[in-house]
Amino acid sequence: MTKENPTPRQADVKRQTNETSISAHVNLDGTGKVEVSTGLGFFDHMIEQLGRHSLIDITLNCQGDLHIDAHHTVEDCGWALGDAFNRALGDRRGITRYGLSFLPMDEALTRIAIDISGRPYLIWNVTLPSPRLGDMDTEVFEEFFRAFSQSAGITLHVETCYGSNTHHIIESSFKALAQACKMAIAIDPRQADRIPSTKGVL
Repeated sequence: MTKENPTPRQADVKRQTNETSISAHVNLDGTGKVEVSTGLGFFDHMIEQLGRHSLIDITLNCQGDLHIDAHHTVEDCGWALGDAFNRALGDRRGITRYGLSFLPMDEALTRIAIDISGRPYLIWNVTLPSPRLGDMDTEVFEEFFRAFSQSAGITLHVETCYGSNTHHIIESSFKALAQACKMAIAIDPRQADRIPSTKGVL
Protein backbone atom coordinates (compact mmCIF):
# COMPACT_ATOMS: atom_id res chain seq x y z
CA MET A 1 0.00 0.00 0.00
CA THR A 2 1.31 3.45 -0.94
CA LYS A 3 -0.01 6.99 -0.72
CA GLU A 4 -0.77 6.86 -4.44
CA ASN A 5 -2.14 3.31 -4.25
CA PRO A 6 -4.10 2.73 -0.99
CA THR A 7 -4.93 -0.91 -1.83
CA PRO A 8 -2.53 -3.33 -0.12
CA ARG A 9 -0.38 -5.02 -2.74
CA GLN A 10 0.11 -8.39 -1.11
CA ALA A 11 -0.88 -11.98 -1.73
CA ASP A 12 -0.67 -15.49 -0.31
CA VAL A 13 -0.19 -18.65 -2.35
CA LYS A 14 -0.20 -22.31 -1.38
CA ARG A 15 1.15 -24.89 -3.81
CA GLN A 16 0.82 -28.61 -3.13
CA THR A 17 2.14 -31.40 -5.35
CA ASN A 18 3.54 -34.88 -4.84
CA GLU A 19 7.00 -33.27 -4.92
CA THR A 20 6.66 -30.11 -2.83
CA SER A 21 4.44 -28.38 -0.30
CA ILE A 22 4.86 -24.60 -0.41
CA SER A 23 3.34 -21.55 1.24
CA ALA A 24 4.37 -18.11 0.01
CA HIS A 25 3.46 -14.55 0.96
CA VAL A 26 4.64 -11.32 -0.63
CA ASN A 27 4.02 -7.68 0.24
CA LEU A 28 5.20 -5.48 -2.62
CA ASP A 29 5.15 -2.37 -0.42
CA GLY A 30 7.20 -3.82 2.38
CA THR A 31 10.63 -3.11 3.83
CA GLY A 32 12.50 -6.19 2.66
CA LYS A 33 11.67 -8.44 5.60
CA VAL A 34 12.26 -12.09 4.70
CA GLU A 35 11.41 -15.35 6.44
CA VAL A 36 12.44 -18.36 4.39
CA SER A 37 12.90 -22.07 4.97
CA THR A 38 13.40 -24.45 2.06
CA GLY A 39 15.99 -26.87 3.41
CA LEU A 40 18.58 -25.40 1.03
CA GLY A 41 20.88 -22.95 2.78
CA PHE A 42 22.31 -21.23 -0.27
CA PHE A 43 18.91 -20.94 -1.93
CA ASP A 44 17.45 -19.45 1.27
CA HIS A 45 20.26 -16.89 1.16
CA MET A 46 19.31 -15.97 -2.42
CA ILE A 47 15.66 -15.45 -1.47
CA GLU A 48 16.86 -13.21 1.36
CA GLN A 49 18.78 -11.15 -1.20
CA LEU A 50 15.72 -10.96 -3.44
CA GLY A 51 13.56 -9.58 -0.65
CA ARG A 52 16.11 -7.28 0.97
CA HIS A 53 17.14 -5.50 -2.22
CA SER A 54 13.66 -5.22 -3.74
CA LEU A 55 12.10 -4.14 -0.41
CA ILE A 56 9.46 -6.81 -1.00
CA ASP A 57 8.49 -8.65 2.19
CA ILE A 58 8.71 -12.39 1.51
CA THR A 59 7.63 -15.36 3.58
CA LEU A 60 8.45 -18.69 1.93
CA ASN A 61 8.25 -22.16 3.39
CA CYS A 62 8.84 -25.31 1.38
CA GLN A 63 9.02 -28.99 2.18
CA GLY A 64 10.37 -30.73 -0.90
CA ASP A 65 11.77 -34.05 -2.05
CA LEU A 66 15.36 -33.12 -1.28
CA HIS A 67 16.21 -36.81 -0.95
CA ILE A 68 16.03 -36.81 -4.76
CA ASP A 69 17.65 -33.44 -5.50
CA ALA A 70 17.02 -29.68 -5.28
CA HIS A 71 15.33 -29.29 -8.66
CA HIS A 72 11.67 -29.57 -7.64
CA THR A 73 12.13 -27.39 -4.56
CA VAL A 74 13.87 -24.54 -6.38
CA GLU A 75 11.62 -24.61 -9.45
CA ASP A 76 8.36 -24.85 -7.50
CA CYS A 77 9.42 -22.01 -5.19
CA GLY A 78 9.88 -19.94 -8.34
CA TRP A 79 6.34 -20.83 -9.44
CA ALA A 80 4.86 -19.99 -6.02
CA LEU A 81 6.71 -16.69 -5.59
CA GLY A 82 5.92 -15.62 -9.14
CA ASP A 83 2.24 -16.46 -8.63
CA ALA A 84 2.14 -14.41 -5.42
CA PHE A 85 3.94 -11.53 -7.16
CA ASN A 86 1.39 -11.66 -9.99
CA ARG A 87 -1.61 -11.68 -7.66
CA ALA A 88 -0.20 -8.87 -5.50
CA LEU A 89 0.21 -6.61 -8.55
CA GLY A 90 -3.53 -6.72 -9.24
CA ASP A 91 -4.43 -4.83 -12.42
CA ARG A 92 -0.97 -3.17 -12.54
CA ARG A 93 -2.51 0.29 -12.25
CA GLY A 94 0.12 2.98 -11.72
CA ILE A 95 3.22 0.80 -11.88
CA THR A 96 6.37 1.90 -13.68
CA ARG A 97 6.25 -1.47 -15.51
CA TYR A 98 9.86 -1.61 -16.71
CA GLY A 99 12.98 -2.26 -14.67
CA LEU A 100 16.68 -2.47 -15.45
CA SER A 101 19.66 -3.29 -13.26
CA PHE A 102 23.40 -3.72 -13.72
CA LEU A 103 24.57 -5.42 -10.54
CA PRO A 104 28.24 -6.03 -9.68
CA MET A 105 29.52 -8.52 -7.15
CA ASP A 106 33.29 -8.51 -7.02
CA GLU A 107 34.45 -9.72 -10.47
CA ALA A 108 30.93 -10.60 -11.69
CA LEU A 109 28.48 -8.25 -13.39
CA THR A 110 24.90 -9.18 -14.23
CA ARG A 111 22.40 -7.26 -16.32
CA ILE A 112 18.66 -7.81 -15.89
CA ALA A 113 15.78 -6.13 -17.69
CA ILE A 114 12.13 -6.85 -16.96
CA ASP A 115 8.79 -5.86 -18.39
CA ILE A 116 5.66 -6.57 -16.35
CA SER A 117 3.92 -7.24 -19.62
CA GLY A 118 1.56 -10.14 -19.06
CA ARG A 119 3.68 -11.93 -21.70
CA PRO A 120 5.96 -14.32 -19.82
CA TYR A 121 9.30 -14.96 -21.47
CA LEU A 122 12.80 -15.71 -20.23
CA ILE A 123 16.12 -15.04 -21.89
CA TRP A 124 18.86 -16.71 -19.83
CA ASN A 125 22.27 -15.79 -21.14
CA VAL A 126 24.22 -16.91 -18.09
CA THR A 127 27.31 -19.09 -17.96
CA LEU A 128 28.03 -20.76 -14.62
CA PRO A 129 31.61 -22.08 -14.46
CA SER A 130 30.85 -24.77 -11.88
CA PRO A 131 28.10 -27.39 -12.34
CA ARG A 132 27.61 -27.66 -8.58
CA LEU A 133 27.54 -25.27 -5.65
CA GLY A 134 27.59 -27.13 -2.36
CA ASP A 135 24.92 -29.83 -2.65
CA MET A 136 23.06 -28.10 -5.48
CA ASP A 137 23.26 -28.46 -9.25
CA THR A 138 23.71 -24.91 -10.50
CA GLU A 139 21.42 -25.54 -13.51
CA VAL A 140 18.43 -25.33 -11.15
CA PHE A 141 18.78 -21.55 -10.92
CA GLU A 142 17.75 -21.15 -14.54
CA GLU A 143 14.64 -23.17 -13.65
CA PHE A 144 13.87 -20.77 -10.78
CA PHE A 145 14.08 -17.73 -13.05
CA ARG A 146 12.00 -19.45 -15.75
CA ALA A 147 9.28 -20.50 -13.30
CA PHE A 148 9.21 -17.05 -11.69
CA SER A 149 8.88 -15.26 -15.03
CA GLN A 150 6.15 -17.62 -16.24
CA SER A 151 3.95 -17.44 -13.15
CA ALA A 152 4.57 -13.73 -12.57
CA GLY A 153 3.66 -12.94 -16.17
CA ILE A 154 6.81 -10.96 -16.88
CA THR A 155 9.33 -10.72 -19.67
CA LEU A 156 12.72 -11.30 -18.05
CA HIS A 157 16.16 -11.00 -19.65
CA VAL A 158 19.14 -12.18 -17.58
CA GLU A 159 22.69 -11.85 -18.85
CA THR A 160 26.08 -12.32 -17.26
CA CYS A 161 28.30 -9.60 -18.66
CA TYR A 162 31.35 -11.29 -17.14
CA GLY A 163 32.41 -13.23 -14.08
CA SER A 164 34.39 -16.27 -13.02
CA ASN A 165 32.99 -17.22 -9.61
CA THR A 166 29.76 -19.23 -9.72
CA HIS A 167 28.57 -18.01 -6.32
CA HIS A 168 29.09 -14.38 -7.31
CA ILE A 169 27.32 -14.80 -10.67
CA ILE A 170 24.25 -16.40 -9.09
CA GLU A 171 24.08 -13.90 -6.23
CA SER A 172 24.46 -10.92 -8.55
CA SER A 173 21.60 -12.36 -10.64
CA PHE A 174 19.23 -12.48 -7.66
CA LYS A 175 20.26 -9.00 -6.52
CA ALA A 176 19.83 -7.62 -10.03
CA LEU A 177 16.37 -9.20 -10.21
CA ALA A 178 15.55 -7.53 -6.91
CA GLN A 179 16.66 -4.10 -8.10
CA ALA A 180 14.81 -4.43 -11.41
CA CYS A 181 11.63 -5.54 -9.64
CA LYS A 182 11.90 -2.64 -7.20
CA MET A 183 12.01 -0.24 -10.14
CA ALA A 184 9.24 -1.91 -12.15
CA ILE A 185 6.66 -2.22 -9.35
CA ALA A 186 7.14 1.35 -8.10
CA ILE A 187 4.05 3.52 -8.42
CA ASP A 188 4.53 6.48 -10.76
CA PRO A 189 2.40 9.29 -9.27
CA ARG A 190 1.94 10.81 -12.74
CA GLN A 191 -0.05 7.77 -13.82
CA ALA A 192 -1.24 6.36 -10.51
CA ASP A 193 -4.76 5.83 -11.87
CA ARG A 194 -3.71 4.40 -15.23
CA ILE A 195 -2.53 1.03 -16.48
CA PRO A 196 0.83 1.59 -18.23
CA SER A 197 -0.17 0.26 -21.63
CA THR A 198 -1.75 1.81 -24.69
CA LYS A 199 -3.94 -1.31 -24.80
CA GLY A 200 -5.38 -0.42 -21.39
CA VAL A 201 -4.60 -3.84 -19.93
CA LEU A 202 -1.55 -5.86 -18.89
